Amino acid sequence: MARMQHVPTIAIVGRPNVGKSAIFNRMAGRRIAIVHDEPGVTRDRLSAPCKITDRACKIMDTGGIGARLTDGFAEQVAAEADIAMKTADLILFVLDCRDHLTPIDQSIADHLRKSDVPVILLLNKADHEKQDLNLGEFAGLGFDDHIFLSAAHGRGFSELASRLDDFLKQEGAPLKEELEEEPEEGEDAAPPIKVAVVGRPNAGKSSLVNAILRDKRTIVSDVAGTTRDAIDVPYLHDGQPYVLIDTAGMRPRSRRDTSVEVFSAMRSEKAIRRADICLLVIDIAAGITQQDRRIAGIIAEEGKPCIIIVNKFDLFHPNAPRKDRMAEVEEQVRRELFFINYAPFIATSAKKAEGVEIIFKVITRIRRESRNLPTTGQLNRLIQLAQQMNPPGTASGSTRRLKIYYVTTAVDPKYNTIPVPRYVLFVNDKNLLTDSYSQYLRNKIREAYPAPGIPVIFSARSRVRND
Repeated sequence: MARMQHVPTIAIVGRPNVGKSAIFNRMAGRRIAIVHDEPGVTRDRLSAPCKITDRACKIMDTGGIGARLTDGFAEQVAAEADIAMKTADLILFVLDCRDHLTPIDQSIADHLRKSDVPVILLLNKADHEKQDLNLGEFAGLGFDDHIFLSAAHGRGFSELASRLDDFLKQEGAPLKEELEEEPEEGEDAAPPIKVAVVGRPNAGKSSLVNAILRDKRTIVSDVAGTTRDAIDVPYLHDGQPYVLIDTAGMRPRSRRDTSVEVFSAMRSEKAIRRADICLLVIDIAAGITQQDRRIAGIIAEEGKPCIIIVNKFDLFHPNAPRKDRMAEVEEQVRRELFFINYAPFIATSAKKAEGVEIIFKVITRIRRESRNLPTTGQLNRLIQLAQQMNPPGTASGSTRRLKIYYVTTAVDPKYNTIPVPRYVLFVNDKNLLTDSYSQYLRNKIREAYPAPGIPVIFSARSRVRND
């Protein structure tokens, strides 16, 4: 049994646009939070291991407290930050050293002084050494520890790392080498399955994550576009670790109002690429839209395992019999999202936590069945039989016919927890393999070796063969 070691949490708090996310990214060693001049960009708590310290700790970036937002998030963001402060072992209170203290700064300081958690003032945007002398009115906030730094230029982060390591040592935090060498429960500890929760704005993605976690981990609102960052949330279910990636809603390109929305959409697409499986959340009460189809297309292009989450099912013809409603949903899903016809669907009401318990059962089944795919011999016999039953026709503009000599199976190493096979067809001319014949072969493989949730991916290679 591995000995559990305490890994302290450090919360980064402050009003909007003082540089919290830029500091968070510096400390995390990579760009996780979206950094932009628009106030209130970070709306949820983001967390990541700290990379600048020798001792292990987790850093937490909060939404801007007291944001003067026009979309009704100020109270929820303040509540998120308050939760972060209550769970933190140390607070980094970020201020803009170029500005005068604002009423929001004073209010935050009053709030922090009432807590027992130690506080370090981070006076950000001190791009030049002469600004380090400008403590001025900040000294009146009542906090002894302060550091001048510049997240934009990296100034002051060595001092911050040293100060944090001193604190972490007092807290008994382990050195990172000790933590990394500490054995897990069993040498073959299961790697986490990365699950991207994707969909258009207000489809219910964050409500779904919250229902899974049974905790308001991400801000949920009826205003579309609440989640801006792709948020990684660790989760353990029946002994299997997961990472839930709660993404920003992806609007059509023509309707992305700000550069922040463009960044968020790029993050969502990146989340799809790095996921092991995607949960495509659709608002069935509003109907399947062109944007739903576009997101499904990205999942298909990336060759990702997928489950379609038919959310808000409780609002879909609520007075009709469930059997009839399910039949209509299936007809819609298969008609509108035919290009991910391999994906099973689950009817849910995330707000009521209905249907949520089924999701991990389906993921487990998909993972199990992904490991029971045909052998090379079985696959070649199947493909030869399929050719005999329905020989390839001639391609457009050609009198030649496709010949499939043999098939091999490769598994892309990036799919490490849910293996997705890639079938390589060795043919006389890869340009003769039509989309319709590829689909015919896919269907034959699925009929013979059903693996719901797993895409069938083909590539063709031309090979000269002397018969």
